[in-house]
Amino acid sequence: MAEANMREAAGRKLWFYLALGLVTAATLMLQIIETRIISVISWYHLAFFIISIAMFGLTAGAVVVYLRRARFRPERLSADLTVATLAFALATDLAILVQLTLTTGASPSLTTFVAWTLFALCIALPFFFSGVVVSLALTRSPYPVGKVYGADLIGAAAGCIGVLAILNLTTGPAAVLWVGALIALAALAFAQAGGAPLEWRAPGERSIASRLYRHRRGIVAGCLVLAIANTLTDHGVRPTNVKDHVETADKHAYDRWNSFSRITVSQTANEAPSMFGASPHLPRSTTVDQRSLLIDGGAGTALYRFDGNLEGLGFLRYDVTNLAYAIPNLKTGAVIGVGGGRDVLSQRLFGLSDVTGVEINPIIIDVLRARFAGYTAIAALDGVTFEVDEARSWFARTPRTFDAIQMSLIDTWAATGAGAFTLTENGLYTVEAWQRFLGRLNPGGLFTVSRWYAPGEVNETGRLVSLAVATLIENGAAEPRRHLFLATAGNVATLIVAKQPIAPDALAALKGAASANVFTVLLSPDTAAPSAMLESIVTARDRPALSRATASYYLDLTPPTDARPFFFNQLRFATLLDASVFSRFTHTGVFAGNLVATLTLAMLVLISLALVAATIIVPLRPTVREAGWALAAGGTAYFALIGAGFMMIEIALLQRMSVFLGHPVYALSVVLFSLILWTGFGSLASERVPLDGPGKLAAWSLASAVYVFALPSWLPPLLATLDGADLTLRAGLCVLVLAPAGLLMGFGFPTGMRLAGTISSGPTPWFWGVNGAAGVLAASVAVVTSIAFGIDTTLRIGAACYLLVGVPAMVLMTAGARSSRTASHALSPSAAADD
Repeated sequence: MAEANMREAAGRKLWFYLALGLVTAATLMLQIIETRIISVISWYHLAFFIISIAMFGLTAGAVVVYLRRARFRPERLSADLTVATLAFALATDLAILVQLTLTTGASPSLTTFVAWTLFALCIALPFFFSGVVVSLALTRSPYPVGKVYGADLIGAAAGCIGVLAILNLTTGPAAVLWVGALIALAALAFAQAGGAPLEWRAPGERSIASRLYRHRRGIVAGCLVLAIANTLTDHGVRPTNVKDHVETADKHAYDRWNSFSRITVSQTANEAPSMFGASPHLPRSTTVDQRSLLIDGGAGTALYRFDGNLEGLGFLRYDVTNLAYAIPNLKTGAVIGVGGGRDVLSQRLFGLSDVTGVEINPIIIDVLRARFAGYTAIAALDGVTFEVDEARSWFARTPRTFDAIQMSLIDTWAATGAGAFTLTENGLYTVEAWQRFLGRLNPGGLFTVSRWYAPGEVNETGRLVSLAVATLIENGAAEPRRHLFLATAGNVATLIVAKQPIAPDALAALKGAASANVFTVLLSPDTAAPSAMLESIVTARDRPALSRATASYYLDLTPPTDARPFFFNQLRFATLLDASVFSRFTHTGVFAGNLVATLTLAMLVLISLALVAATIIVPLRPTVREAGWALAAGGTAYFALIGAGFMMIEIALLQRMSVFLGHPVYALSVVLFSLILWTGFGSLASERVPLDGPGKLAAWSLASAVYVFALPSWLPPLLATLDGADLTLRAGLCVLVLAPAGLLMGFGFPTGMRLAGTISSGPTPWFWGVNGAAGVLAASVAVVTSIAFGIDTTLRIGAACYLLVGVPAMVLMTAGARSSRTASHALSPSAAADD
């Protein structure tokens, strides 16, 4: 009998660990999937908002557990976990259905504020119930906390990796439904962990919780049926508003998601060919069968019907993006970002016999090679090969060199349709990236880049030229302007960057082609630029001169680097203090998009602040009233600093590793995986190596700060050295780099709780809430700091938080020692005799 009981107890324990691991895996998967969804329906610069709101929801759920600790009794743990997990599953399915019906525009209005608030609540609701589950499991279970933490961490780590698989198998909304089904299965596991079936309280009780528990099997079945049925139909859960436009399913001939993006291909149409910058001399009668290939609903490229006869694509000779091919004797070429294949076709049309297309998204290559191979014969062309890889990494690894490398309106996050409406980083438009590309050119080779142009404005074109000049200076060019030629057509500008000074015959060919096609020449080695700003940039011969040339302009035209890789965000935050800046809101180009994005960021900060105040700060305020000054002030400062510091470091590393790994989703998965894993190990280590003395506290605080503060000094050269490594090695390096930071930061929270607990356990909920609230708000501050001052500054601010945390830690330790002495004195025999 005893042996049977032991086996039963062991089985219940395993069910508990399995259930907790499934919940934490689902939590991380949901967070990453939401960033993928929001990049489709809105913009990728809001990925930080998902992190912020997820943390808010988790913290709010944990706070409820603390505030209602009398409600959650140990003997009801299995039932409480089952009910909370069922609520998590139902909230996940319900939230995605409501979320996709909301129209979250970017106009500065009260309606927009309300819409974004509802959107935030939809995202936060599932994470709230996850917070309840995890908090109950960690604080109420009878099992060793080390093993409970282990199950938590293994689950979360598995979720970070598993989400990449599920996004490659189904759509973003469908993936959320499958996550809901996974959560529901976790509820059954929690119920199984309770042993014999439990009745909920009194037999006649009709509370929502009791009904959820009694119908748990039906709820699980319902979640599974919903996920399966949605997968089997083309009319299931799908976005209805994409980038502020209503979307209907019938407009797409093809629709597929993966961890990189969502790719749609439209129905075919016979119409004027889709061109980036067409010459006025393009015959107006020209028509072509074509489809529109859209990336995340915002970046479009044409997929032409092509039977293998290149002369049928003669209209491409009239596009300004192909101006570089007027230079004779170009034989080998590479294209960064294949899209619908127009640049690959252009290189072959102009006589390049060996063309390599480098494309990060395998779906796009599958479209060209298989799905629409009968529509376009591009993959069958002689001399054309495709590489599925991130461009920087591939060019770093390949030994090949080229006569021409083309990059036309390419964004790693695909949101060109908003006129640079982004606050996110981009690793293709930095000095380090362009040095890599120029390094793969033959001596007479050229790099041709096309970006949006606003007639009469410098904006994005100015930054493009600034980036080219900085790159040439770093490569040792004595006169950068001799390497540059810039021409425009309509709202597109094409910059040609030659590895060597442009030869007279090549310059004559470029001028002749520009004149024949009525392209406007903005930069040429032998003439002054019509724009004074462009002229001042292109005449700079060193970086200080370039800095002086760009310093006075109202837009940020400084060349982006890997430490500040925000090419598309040109709004100087300092200019927002100037009332006249809003008069430029209607100007053509990037400024309006940047301003709207910044105002959206400010609005989301306000929403986060309001939600934090309403659900965390205000409800928990009474718990700190009875604490003494030292505990209240010291504890609040301590937990605010570690909460803000952790989030500043996390966001900065996400941004830095996004450039290194080549895509934000990879960075999100790998960085979260690493930080969760190592921080958890640090928390466990704090039990074996407690910081129980002033010396240990000071050493921990200093070590944490020094390691993070030193990262900007040695990490960039290391990342540059391994830029050409394969993804597995680069991800492994990220894990190792984050290990010391995670381990050290993992000591922070449990140490603070122990320090506060030696004085009083009453304010614990307040400190938990302050920690979460600081993290929520710091996520937004970190984004602004990185854009304005660079990622390295954000890291150093995070390091400063951990350095400063030593002060309130000492206050708490001193107060704790005083409290212990007082308690010992009160219990001593002499004190009792005196009484």
